[in-house]
Amino acid sequence: MSETTGASYAAAGVDIEAGDRAVELMKEWVKKTRRPEVEGLGGLGGFAGLFDASALKRYERPLLASATDGVGTKVDLARQMGVYDTIGHDLVGMVVDDLVVCGAEPLFMTDYICVGKVHPERVAAIVKGIAEGCVLAGCALVGGETAEHPGLLGPDDFDVAGAGTGVVEADRLLGPDRIRKGDAVIAMASSGLHSNGYSLVRHVVFDRAGWSLDRQVEEFGRTLGEELLEPTRIYSLDCLALTRTTEVHGFSHVTGGGLANNLARVVPDSLHATVDRSTWTPGAVFDVVGTAGQVERLELEKTLNMGVGMIAIVPADSVDAALTTLADRGVDSWVAGEITDRGAHTTGAALTGSYAR
Repeated sequence: MSETTGASYAAAGVDIEAGDRAVELMKEWVKKTRRPEVEGLGGLGGFAGLFDASALKRYERPLLASATDGVGTKVDLARQMGVYDTIGHDLVGMVVDDLVVCGAEPLFMTDYICVGKVHPERVAAIVKGIAEGCVLAGCALVGGETAEHPGLLGPDDFDVAGAGTGVVEADRLLGPDRIRKGDAVIAMASSGLHSNGYSLVRHVVFDRAGWSLDRQVEEFGRTLGEELLEPTRIYSLDCLALTRTTEVHGFSHVTGGGLANNLARVVPDSLHATVDRSTWTPGAVFDVVGTAGQVERLELEKTLNMGVGMIAIVPADSVDAALTTLADRGVDSWVAGEITDRGAHTTGAALTGSYAR
């Protein structure tokens, strides 16, 4: 009579011990994100992350803001290059910089990492990047989940997502109702592609151009892979500094949809934002993608950030203070346009002129 072996979770491809090892490896990085509101409220490994909401008593009317996002197909480039400790910066940037658009201070984040097979060191490296991003954003990483999906994902495949919560005083909430005719549009430089449009970028460089990630690209001064994995810039603390040092009427996080479409989201129906392309030169990566794929300019602009990752809208008499604050914080910024009457314009924002060379 033959002897059979019963089914098990491990035989199905899920390694609980590897998951436990990953948690141990990531703990030191999560500790670096601690804020006073989470001290002494349990550690990593519990069923829920905790945040001391009594800290909100200093607000007259605190409004909680929530945002969630991922990093899209950029994760596949990280997988191909075997670089896992930068993709977390992209995740944090996508979430917290959506929160700060309404003036909210990011308080805490949670993450979700889905893998085909748990490689503890790899998962810990991903969390390291998320934790470093949280430090740059000034928020705590209070928890997360690592899920192993054998049979659905390959052993080296993974995806990441996250959610964040912030707070803003009700009378300091930013939105379209604050925007005024004559306001200046201040652009803040991006660090590169950030984490949007990678389906287009990958199609261009791999399918059309036939390049490899280790290809040296003269315009970049480094390999294609190194350029494409450049982490997303995190602006939340820079934006909050602006709200403390000068009057700000609005922000716009330039993500999927490009500069004009995202700027239009914060402009009231009666007004129009005009941005002059001649005020800046997009980074080399945008020109390379456009040329290699013969991508029309309008297609590039509605897909990629074209060198502008965040917009601040301020009164004209606040421009000098705003530019000084950003310069002091190491953020390259400039006046890129203005707010005018809507008039015959059919959209809330538009780009004019040609990029500087």
